[in-house]
Amino acid sequence: MPSRADLSVLTPYKGKDKPESQKQANRAHAKLRGPGERANAQLKSWKILRKLRCSPSKAGHLCKAIAVLQNHRIAQAA
Repeated sequence: MPSRADLSVLTPYKGKDKPESQKQANRAHAKLRGPGERANAQLKSWKILRKLRCSPSKAGHLCKAIAVLQNHRIAQAA
């Protein structure tokens, strides 16, 4: 597991006139960000999480369980 010193947040480059390398980095960033945003949107649809008051550990376990249920629901619909 990485230490806190190893963790960082990458943000996209701002501005209109960016070099191609920064544009490519922004596209890569968007590809990584999209699935996380969709996952958060799905979690928000579960009412149990709207006013959740518990430890972060329990919240993490609950989110994992919801992810399993969500994936099962998607598989059943396919």
